Amino acid sequence: MRFGDFYLTEHWVVTPQGSIPLAGCQISVANYTRVDRVIPTWAIVVAIVGLFVITLFSLLFLLAKEDRVSGFAQITISNGAFTYQTGEPAQFNLAAQFHELQQRANYARALIARA
Repeated sequence: MRFGDFYLTEHWVVTPQGSIPLAGCQISVANYTRVDRVIPTWAIVVAIVGLFVITLFSLLFLLAKEDRVSGFAQITISNGAFTYQTGEPAQFNLAAQFHELQQRANYARALIARA
């Protein structure tokens, strides 16, 4: 099972910093994403160009909005004094992405409980 740049095997957690035993690990997922509603660039350009042709109608293009997703989901795994954090960049469908990460974390917790 892979989370960002570390993965879990049956008995080990392998990270770029080294490997640690799976038994006794704790894993958590935090959502640091956000969605901003902004006026798209094309609407601003059309409003400015249209200002010279049809003044009032062109201002209606400034009402157009689009969602921009930014941020990341942070995955933390720790075992005693060892802690490792990684992030997965946000995708457009935030709810599905975070739900999928939570499902993988729950499966990882089941692996840890068996170890």
